[in-house]
Amino acid sequence: MTERTTRDKARLFGFWLGLAAFALLLIFPVDPGNLAASRLAAVAALMAIWWITEAIPLFATALMPLVLFPLLGIMAGRETAPVYINSTIVLFIGGFMIALTMEKWNLHRRIALAIIHYVGGGPARIVLGFMVASAFLSMWISNTATAVTMVPIGLAIVSQMEERAGDRARQFSTGLMLGIAYGCSTGGMTTLVGTPPNLSFVRIYQIMFPDAPEIAFGQWLIVAFPIGVIMLLAAWLLITQVLYRAPVEIAADRAVIDRERARLGPMSFEERAVLTVFTTTALLWVFRADLNLGAFTLPGWSGLLPWPKLIDDGTVAIAMASLMFFIPARDSEGRPTRLQDAGVIPRLPWNVVLLIGGGFALATGFQQTGLAEMIGGQFGAAGELPVFLLILLVCLSLTFLTELTSNTATTEMILPILAAVAVVSGTHPLVLMIPATMSASCAFMMPVATPPNAIVFGSNRISIAQMARAGIFLNLIGALVIASVVYTLGLVVFDIDPGALPEWATAIAVE
Repeated sequence: MTERTTRDKARLFGFWLGLAAFALLLIFPVDPGNLAASRLAAVAALMAIWWITEAIPLFATALMPLVLFPLLGIMAGRETAPVYINSTIVLFIGGFMIALTMEKWNLHRRIALAIIHYVGGGPARIVLGFMVASAFLSMWISNTATAVTMVPIGLAIVSQMEERAGDRARQFSTGLMLGIAYGCSTGGMTTLVGTPPNLSFVRIYQIMFPDAPEIAFGQWLIVAFPIGVIMLLAAWLLITQVLYRAPVEIAADRAVIDRERARLGPMSFEERAVLTVFTTTALLWVFRADLNLGAFTLPGWSGLLPWPKLIDDGTVAIAMASLMFFIPARDSEGRPTRLQDAGVIPRLPWNVVLLIGGGFALATGFQQTGLAEMIGGQFGAAGELPVFLLILLVCLSLTFLTELTSNTATTEMILPILAAVAVVSGTHPLVLMIPATMSASCAFMMPVATPPNAIVFGSNRISIAQMARAGIFLNLIGALVIASVVYTLGLVVFDIDPGALPEWATAIAVE
């Protein structure tokens, strides 16, 4: 039986299992006193099973609330539809437009090659160079695009070393491919635009707690960046010094990287213009809102404007992305054009936009029908656990769950429940929701866990066993690192008292 046949059977089984669960929960409501919440539970079960098994495309499952919410009396269609487009989606679209412009003018490739050139040397340093480049690019552009960019460059290095060293280069090639995948994952978790689960968290948090202070780009970066750096170094050491240590006498010919850089030629006006827009956008994101650094608070630039509370990260993203439609440029044939044109719109990942929107609709239903309180009420005992242990359990659960499911779909299913659990247990919601979101990006074991894992696995230079061998250690390390940093630095940056429930969080409190 082929892998494709097995996958098709699993999808067919998931399709009918989802329908069966949906029907059973409609016939036997979980709470006869709250039929709206009971019907939402049926929809949530259907979507969860279809997302996990990928019975139909993920985005198609995400569209179900638009049909089922009005039909089942959960929410009106005119109330459900606007949930799919909001400021978080605007941030995603604006950020992706800038990323696609970087790809259009090959700026991302130049940045990657420059980092590898300056970091690379011996086998371990070459792997570090690729990991740093992958992580940096994944902070700002799709980690899928980053992996697609980095793997061919890596394979050129691997082929050159295999010609010179034969089987002795096998450890190096395995380590390099894993390093690219893990660099993409660790980099993406460090910024709000780096990976869809981060954006899902921001919006679901707003839905569940409308009066809560916003999560600013700079706040997230201050907490997540150290985690990304620690995880990057841990992955590098594990790969190059423990599991797949290459002989020190093996060295790659720097000419391979130099040749790739030479093909790009001198930096063009267009690349410099895109780099300026990209750098300015990053700085505006980081320093827009006040940053609490513990000893002092760094004022944000938005405070200088007449209406600072009306400005958010989505405003910045669209403003800077729009600039690129005005800046003149020349195409490869010398004809006048602009840095970006209408061709960017079809290239936007609308399937991801719909997937995220479906999660937002589900979260809104959880909040409005009271299903979140109903589920949260079953976890009241969680409040008796030490806070750090509770965080660690959340991290481990999300890390291993996303090995087999879409990390975006997983976070959108779990975050509303964790919000309710936090309220019931008297814990600050961010103490559970932030670690869960970050852990969704720390699935390192399986090729299906993340797009970078799948792309690297497709290079035919690594096996599932090799990936799982390194990944299980990194999964455990990641859970411990995330829990530790959030429990220390995160409490300061987000002004969290872990054992106290903020006033704005009592809106979904269980009586």
